Amino acid sequence: MKEGLWMVRTKEFDEDAVLLKGMLLFWDQGFEKTSIQELVSHMGVHKGSMYDTFGDKKSLYIQALKRYSGRLEQSYKLRIAGLSAKEAIRMLFERAIHPGEESPMGCFIVNTAVELAKHDSEARECVHQSWDYTEQLIRDLIIEGQQSGELSKTLNAEWLSQYFNNALIGLRVMVKTITDREKLRQIIEMNMSVLK
Repeated sequence: MKEGLWMVRTKEFDEDAVLLKGMLLFWDQGFEKTSIQELVSHMGVHKGSMYDTFGDKKSLYIQALKRYSGRLEQSYKLRIAGLSAKEAIRMLFERAIHPGEESPMGCFIVNTAVELAKHDSEARECVHQSWDYTEQLIRDLIIEGQQSGELSKTLNAEWLSQYFNNALIGLRVMVKTITDREKLRQIIEMNMSVLK
């Protein structure tokens, strides 16, 4: 047998870069509306390579969703470093209305909650994990603010973290249809007024 037949074929593409392309397409169009052919074309890989690397469409979607969650969490950590509790919480809201130039408007997690979470346990688990992370992050920020004296110790960190997480989810839905940025900023101000 020739030596070449024993060699493992190496991937001809950057797996993370390709997954990112799939994530952006799913984020923009949703699971049902995105066809396998669109994925193959958008990701720039052969159908066989896509299946070999990521599995079926559902498996690819879940991997893309986890990639998004990890990216979101990392972004939060980088952006809140060195900020006060109020500044950090405000940043979470500001990021929701300014997701980045190349990102679709809205939130991939929220989209998944609306489209799939009711019928798909794996998607639902991903959504819950992401929302739990954000709620815990906000809770920790409130507690840090109370310890530093920035926030009143009479505030209930548990209830407020739930309130802010809910408000943040709602804002992520609104940005998909509302182009009036001033209105969105007023909503942020109203939410932040709870901490005054």
